Amino acid sequence: MNPAWLHIHDRLLAAFGPQHWWPGDTPFEVMTGAVLTQNTAWGNVEKAIARLKAANALSGRALLDLEPATLADLIRPAGYFNVKTRRLKALCAYLEQEGALDDPVLLAQAAPLPELRRRLLAVNGVGEETADSILLYALDLQVFVVDAYTRRLFTRLGRLRGDERYSEIQAAFTAHLPPDRALYNEYHALIVHLGKEFCRPRPRCGACPLNAQCPVAG
Repeated sequence: MNPAWLHIHDRLLAAFGPQHWWPGDTPFEVMTGAVLTQNTAWGNVEKAIARLKAANALSGRALLDLEPATLADLIRPAGYFNVKTRRLKALCAYLEQEGALDDPVLLAQAAPLPELRRRLLAVNGVGEETADSILLYALDLQVFVVDAYTRRLFTRLGRLRGDERYSEIQAAFTAHLPPDRALYNEYHALIVHLGKEFCRPRPRCGACPLNAQCPVAG
């Protein structure tokens, strides 16, 4: 464990407070959001989720039964709607295969975590970030989620080179932090908050809570 990595979390938590992530009323909604958020802003995902709810279609059974064209129209605000329709259908088919379509939480009992992650990664359109978001936020399993905000922030802080593979960044976090699912959840959410508000491609360093320890801000 490296106290400096935990200190970053503590600074962000003091600045922003608990994030209550992932925004979603049910595990299936979280899974759906993890697919829909690929290559789009969260605001667009919220619009697509709202359309699914209005159509009474935000369940695995409903999505699996919908005609592809109907589903694509419902999720249109999230962009790449035809691609994401196929991905949502594939995820629902996988849940059905595992006996978890009507209760996705049962997926957590389908296999040990490494094998469950491997199975998710075999689903069409589910990459590492999507799989880990499902595991952590929908299934409450102990996985650290890595995204573009994570890479950008920790490269600027000098903790990463910037060219590491996803697995290398994830391994660094799990090596430097205590094994704590709630911590992993909050830390990733705080990184996203910082990335959206301050650590942008063109950083806004002045009011950033980490500016005193960031070489870029110096």
